Amino acid sequence: MGALSNPFDPNQILWSGCPCGLHSSMWEHQLAVGQAELEESRFYCVSAGEENSGQATKNVEVQVADDVPEWEDEEAVVSRLVDSAVMHGLFGADTNRRAFLRAVGTGTAVAAISQFFPLDDLKARVLEAKGPLEKTKLKVGFVPITCATPIIMAAPLGFYKRYGLDVDVIKTAGWAVSRDKSLSGEYDAAHMLTPMPLSITMGAGSVSRPWTMPAVENINGQAITLHNKHKDKQDPKMWKGFKFAVPFEYSMHNFLLRYYVAEAGLDPDKDIQIRVLPPPEMVANLRAENVDGYLSPDPFNQRAVYDGIGFIYKLTKEIWPGHPCCAFAASQAFIDQNPSTFLALFRSILDATAYSSNKANRKEISAAISPKNYLNQPTTVVEQVLTGRFADGLGKIRNEPDRIDFDPFPYHSMAVWIMTQMKRWGYVEGEINYQAIAEQVYLATDAAEVMKDMGQTPPEATYLNHEIMGKTFDPWKPEEYVSSFAIKRT
Repeated sequence: MGALSNPFDPNQILWSGCPCGLHSSMWEHQLAVGQAELEESRFYCVSAGEENSGQATKNVEVQVADDVPEWEDEEAVVSRLVDSAVMHGLFGADTNRRAFLRAVGTGTAVAAISQFFPLDDLKARVLEAKGPLEKTKLKVGFVPITCATPIIMAAPLGFYKRYGLDVDVIKTAGWAVSRDKSLSGEYDAAHMLTPMPLSITMGAGSVSRPWTMPAVENINGQAITLHNKHKDKQDPKMWKGFKFAVPFEYSMHNFLLRYYVAEAGLDPDKDIQIRVLPPPEMVANLRAENVDGYLSPDPFNQRAVYDGIGFIYKLTKEIWPGHPCCAFAASQAFIDQNPSTFLALFRSILDATAYSSNKANRKEISAAISPKNYLNQPTTVVEQVLTGRFADGLGKIRNEPDRIDFDPFPYHSMAVWIMTQMKRWGYVEGEINYQAIAEQVYLATDAAEVMKDMGQTPPEATYLNHEIMGKTFDPWKPEEYVSSFAIKRT
């Protein structure tokens, strides 16, 4: 008896905890059997043949199933589950199902139901849709930052295994390496910056390949960190001549830093210097005063405070609340060649992201991703980032629960904004079909379907207006938005 019991057998328990279907557990059923004759008892029991008679009985016959398929027999399991789902939809309760089967007989019941529900066709479709995993051993690259939390923690906390995958999460020094290993096929999928799938698809900074972004890895989660010697320079207008680091040209870090200083009247290509540094090298370069500051992913903002080198000037959520940063990305070729494997991987990422979004899990996750093979950081540093309770290097303990958060939905409007900044600063030229590229690369529609299937609730709209430093971005007017800036390259 149980999940794989035959739903056409009137003597099997399927959807309730007792044979007669009137009790929540076998304990209540057995108590009802023993006290059936006591009128004052709140328990009573009826046999399958007397469901509507109201007569109590001690004699409920339940047979042990002898035709339960083995879980390893995929086709038999799917067949049984489809049968059970159809019967549950029709009858709802075991008592109704069993009464019907005993009244008409199993053969007649199957024939009658099959007239309205083509069971064989339904089973074939389910089997075809599920399909075996094309490959179970995967390599997924990640850069050791807290933005990659769902991709990293899915390994030690068992989320990949939950979906039948054996995933080797591979630490990667920086984004250029991650991009090149992804393009070469060495990585099956990778942790990327949200602009990267767009730039790869558009052939900006690399060869052009169709790339996809099924899910955002994190929102918020970055900061502008300055060297301690600049504590008296809280006004960005005082930053003229500063040297800043960002982790990659095609990154939200680069575009947010450019946006921020330009709003203060500084030209990011003339009034300051911006250089690319892999995230693990940022603290050392700040210590050596090779840079005055950086707009970086964590934990390297918090690590600068921990090491007494720098202070957190501004969290990027103060520039654009809820902005995307990193992503789970895969080539279109990988998806086309391994659809079932991709779906399993996608589900594991969505599952891990949902777990990461629960703030009650953040301390556990901090301990899981801090070791040397992952972030290689003190757990207290990672915990300050993920919990949002942290020292800012200016003598304050701040409590910002949304310092970093995890919302996987890849809004098309986010992609459009990124492309406006790519055009604003001369990374791409000419006409851009913003919506077409956004919808090709950011798989919002697919994400919504998978999220619904997993019991999650995706947003209804894939395009939103966004507020960045008090200025509204309308994704349906991208060229007007680009033209509105006084400081730009185009």
